[in-house]
Amino acid sequence: MAKYIFVTGGVVSGLGKGITAASLGRLLKARGLKVAAQKLDPYINVDPGTMSPYQHGEVFVTEDGAETDLDLGHYERFIDENLNRYSNLTTGKVYSNVINRERQGDYLGSTVQTIPHITDEIKHFIYRVGEETDADIVITEIGGTIGDIESQPFIEAIRQVGLEVGRENVLYIHVTLVPYLKASCEHKSKPTQHSVKELQGMGISPNVIVLRVDEPITDKTVFSKIAHFCNVKEDCVIENQTLPILYEAPLMLEKEGFSEIVCRELGLKTEKPNLSAWEDMVRAIKHQNKTVRIALVGKYVQLHDAYLSVAEALRHAGYALDCSVDISWIDSEEIVSENVEKVLGGFDGIIVPGGFGSRGIEGMILSANYARTHHIPYFGICLGMQIAVIEFARNAAGLKGADSREFNEKSPYRVIDFMPGQNDQIEKGGTLRLGKYPCILEEDTVIYRCYKTKEISERHRHRYEFNNSFRAQIESAGLKLSGFSPDGRLVETVEISSEDFFVGVQFHPEFKSRPNKPHPLFVGFIASACKL
Repeated sequence: MAKYIFVTGGVVSGLGKGITAASLGRLLKARGLKVAAQKLDPYINVDPGTMSPYQHGEVFVTEDGAETDLDLGHYERFIDENLNRYSNLTTGKVYSNVINRERQGDYLGSTVQTIPHITDEIKHFIYRVGEETDADIVITEIGGTIGDIESQPFIEAIRQVGLEVGRENVLYIHVTLVPYLKASCEHKSKPTQHSVKELQGMGISPNVIVLRVDEPITDKTVFSKIAHFCNVKEDCVIENQTLPILYEAPLMLEKEGFSEIVCRELGLKTEKPNLSAWEDMVRAIKHQNKTVRIALVGKYVQLHDAYLSVAEALRHAGYALDCSVDISWIDSEEIVSENVEKVLGGFDGIIVPGGFGSRGIEGMILSANYARTHHIPYFGICLGMQIAVIEFARNAAGLKGADSREFNEKSPYRVIDFMPGQNDQIEKGGTLRLGKYPCILEEDTVIYRCYKTKEISERHRHRYEFNNSFRAQIESAGLKLSGFSPDGRLVETVEISSEDFFVGVQFHPEFKSRPNKPHPLFVGFIASACKL
């Protein structure tokens, strides 16, 4: 039987529950355990797929095509395990499933209620994620903050899990804020006490309390006070400090004995964690010898979480190349022909990531043109590939006014158009091309040299594609179509093969990058930007 760890948050949101859960997953995997991770989100959207990046940050896509919370990206990067559609559950999905079953008569005329029907649906997902992966440990993060109305059914469900599988098989971890008051030069434990009291009032007594702090706690009586008032063992109160390097979190928590305590409380006997490779990686991050300047040109740059996986993948490549990646976040709406040299001059590389809608598109096209004409390494991801195609069609292939149907239906040359079976009338949620698909690469190309293999598999999230009607015209002008779906119908990658790195890909390679296993395309891009 799998053992279950539930991570809740108190006092305020944004404390780093996801990083705590991901770090614990890394530590337990280093002890030889098979770990699965999951996020339960209380919002009523069915999934984040139709939410604005400003509301939610990036949408992380799993191998099986689920559009999920960005915390799942942290789980995959830290634990290095591919997650699935059972790894993210929302209130909207829960109610949608329950209502569909009621309409089909599955409840045999029963009055449908929060208990047991809603909580049973939540528990089904909690159990299923472990069954799908045959996990020893299932780590489930509960989104939101204790006391939120939306979270109550999830809290009740995880309380019931503790009864059903036995308390010896369940561990509750509560992450709370311990603020530091400069006026009195002390940390305050009262918010944590109130948060735990709220959680206890819902039937859950946490086994471990993780204290989120910006300043180290020097007064050790804070730990004993929290332990006594919150009814936990004193060594089960763990400090979690703000760190400059994200990937140092597992090492810091392990110094506090985090995984040892978790294993003890769950009755698990394991070897000590082998973290030598992770320690080497963090040590290398701290002592990088070079710096490369990358312009990230997008439309959601005011919220960096909108491009979280892209930024992390760039940094991962830098770790492997002994190179610190300095990312400048540039709003594409602010780029016009009169200032493009001023805005983009001096950068070692330009990356245009994914997105939807017409806002800021002309600034991205100017960026692709600047990179191409000034021989600056360019990396276009999803929308960024389409931007490269549109720019090349307009300015190199003689297709004046070329555009995407998404931005201009009346364009005389829609070089980017709907995929087969897509149209304006289709529902927006869950209807994109989602999840992993194979791709065949042309040999003797830049992208082939990056992957060093002919057949690859990458994750997708898009509705529009390269219009095959313009294949011959665009390729004859010098833009190489270098990767295709196995049947040859879909153009997956484009490049200018005479350049060191001018590559566009229809998929999202950033989702598969890991801090100790950087994605080959990002390595190729950063190496070119470093002139390596």
